[in-house]
Parts: sequence; structure tokens; C-alpha cells
Amino acid sequence: MHALNRRQCLGALAAATTGPAIGASISRSAESPESLRPAGGVEHVISIWLGGGMGQIDTFDPKRRGDPKKKVAGAYYDAIDTAVPGVQVCEHLPRIAERMDRVTAVRTVHHDVIDEHAAATNRMHTGRPVSGTVSYPSLGSVVAHQRGPAEEGAPPYVLIGYPNVTRGPGFLGAAAGYLYLTETGRGPAGLSRPDGISTDRQSRRERLLDVQRAAASDRFGADQKLADYDAAIAQSLKLAGPEFSSVFELDREPAELRNAYGSEFGQRCLLSRRLLQRGVRFIEVSHNMNFINGTGWDVHNDGIENQHELIRDLDRSMAALIDDLESHRMLDKTLIVVTSEFGRPPQFDGGGGRGHQGSTFTCVLAGGGLNHLGAYGQTDELSEQIVADPVSVPDFFATIHASLGIDWSRYLYDGDRPVPVTDGGQPIKRLFT
Repeated sequence: MHALNRRQCLGALAAATTGPAIGASISRSAESPESLRPAGGVEHVISIWLGGGMGQIDTFDPKRRGDPKKKVAGAYYDAIDTAVPGVQVCEHLPRIAERMDRVTAVRTVHHDVIDEHAAATNRMHTGRPVSGTVSYPSLGSVVAHQRGPAEEGAPPYVLIGYPNVTRGPGFLGAAAGYLYLTETGRGPAGLSRPDGISTDRQSRRERLLDVQRAAASDRFGADQKLADYDAAIAQSLKLAGPEFSSVFELDREPAELRNAYGSEFGQRCLLSRRLLQRGVRFIEVSHNMNFINGTGWDVHNDGIENQHELIRDLDRSMAALIDDLESHRMLDKTLIVVTSEFGRPPQFDGGGGRGHQGSTFTCVLAGGGLNHLGAYGQTDELSEQIVADPVSVPDFFATIHASLGIDWSRYLYDGDRPVPVTDGGQPIKRLFT
């Protein structure tokens, strides 16, 4: 965490003496420069996770063509123009290219984790290095904690992908955790009523559970973890009902729309739109379909040969999502975020693929009512180093928080320890002016 100045330290210490509860929050001094913030207007976030490491030079930051056989560094594909003059993307992103006026490829994101996927995944979900003393919350959990669900009775945070601690609530507790979905055609595993359990039998079970919950509350009422667990149980019972479960009935959507979304990943994106309409605040959707090219986005060696299939799949589904949100008048209120562990260097490895690169890589923002630029930040002739407008991971997170109206400089508390929402991040102001 960045060092705090004397005023900030005194303010944090003063606040800590009042004994804030775990997960409570407080703003920094109103005199802080961060108090001049853009107004947030976003109500929802769909975060698309490209597990493995999307190569920016082969997607949203194309450069001159290389040659893997001759070991000439450069892009694997040709570049095409977009709806924004002067901004190009890879030839396998034609649909997104047509919609770049509603998109910003942030080309100068950077961090210092390049060799370890798990550590980089943690960095891109929490905005911080792994710590042995603090279990930091993920971006989704912070949003869930600060904003809650968009509608009563809906879960604030849903994960369609790979559950692990990096996506979790950390010190914020179970109430800021995610609801995990295993497939698009049915509700969460564990919440669907088993065959043979009638409505009457379910009611009897719930009455018995109420007795047990009341007894536990009388005995351990001061235990915050128990209170969080009890709240999670109460929400789970609501989500198991028919009203929420109907959101998974994708066959209610027109066949033409489902076909436009395409693959299983596309159906996840379609489900995400339906979940937003039901009141979910933050959704992470994973797109690391290893069956397409055998490696997902981690294109070492010959894994790169079918990388274009992944890129085309992302292009089709993301473009359909933009159009669908726009047709429902939800695009300005929904921020689409595309992130990955790190980027890829322009050089080719011994098998013709690419290694890892954290010095500069691309994350993408779309919709959300932002002042989109097509691209932000400038890299060198091979997208290896930043030339202008660097964006740290905390800066990128601060941009997301600002769009949601969340004070990115606000303190959360792990017990008595103050932890700012972002690790010194500042929003990309050009996206708000």
C-alpha cells in the first residue's frame, strides 16, 4: 500500500479509535484532492475475464506484422481500422471495430507480476500484491459491499467462471461474496430444490432451519462471522425460489438473439444481461475456453496457432452484448470490463508462441456512459513499453469505481486496520470529461 501522508495517517488513527466494525468504511479528508471526482452514473458491471493472458499486440494494440518462423518480433495478425479514426484493432475483431466509438482500449495498464498466473490473477482481481497479513477483497466484492444489489432480493455479485479466493470478499466477509454459477441453463448449484422435495416438505425444512438459526443467534449473537453466514443463508433461500430461478430460462429469448451471441461464452453474456435486469450489480464472466485452442489465452508454443478462434469468439459475443444492452437502453448504465492476468511480448518463443509481459498490456472498457476514446495510452512500436499515459492497476480500478459513484479513496477496515478501496489509484479523467 502506498505511504500515507501525516494528515491521512492522523485521520485514519482517529477513525480507528472509534472502533469501526470489520468491513466498515470512512472517507478521507474532504480537503484531499481525490474529493474532486467525476460523477458516477453506472449501475452495473459485467467483467469479462480472459484467463491465461490476452496478447495486446494480437488484439487491441496491434503493431507491425511479425514472423514466428523467422523469429521476427511483431503482431501475429494484420490490423484493421475502426469506427474511431486513427484507432486500429486486430483483423479478427471486426464487429468490435465497428463499435469502437463505445469502447476504450486502455493500452498502458501495467504491473510487475509476469511469471506466475495465480499471483497475476490475484493482482488483477484485488488490485494489490498478495499479502500474508491482509486478505484483500476483490473488485467485485468491494462493489458489492459499497453498492449492494441494484434491486432487493438479488445477489449483488455473481461469478460465472472459476471460484477461488482471488474473486472473494477477503476481510469484508461473506455478505460481500459471490454467488457461483456452474452453467447458464439452471440456477446456482446447491440452491435448486432436489427432485422429490415438495413445497410442503421444503417449508418444514425451512421452519426447522429457522429454529436452529434462532438458537445459534441467541448463543453466538455477537459473532460477526455467524451473522454474515446467517445473512447468506437467508439470501440463499430467497434465490432458490421460482422468481429468481426464472432468470436462467434463456429459451425465453428469441432464437435470433441467442444465435447472435453464439458460443457457450456468448450464452454466459446473454445470461449476464438477464441477471442485470433482475438486479445483480456485478458479474464476472470467464472466457478461457481451453477446448477452442487447447490452451486458452495462455498461448505459449503452438497454442497460438488457433488463437484467432478465441479472438473471434470474444468479438462475436462482446459485440452482441453491446448491441443487446443498447437495445434495452442499458448500455449507458452498464460498464463492460475486459481484463486478463498480463499481456504478451512481441517476440516469439521457440515454439512460435509468446511468453508473458506485465510492462504494458491492454484492458478494455465499454459502455457505462463514458467519454470513449477508442484507445487510451500509447505504447512503443512493438507494444513492449509505455510511451504516454501509464495506467496502474489501482488507476484502472479507480476508474471503474468512479463510474459507479464509489469513492475510490475511501477507507475500508480490516478490524482496526485502514485499507483504502484502491492502492493509491486515480481515475482516467479523460473518460469522464
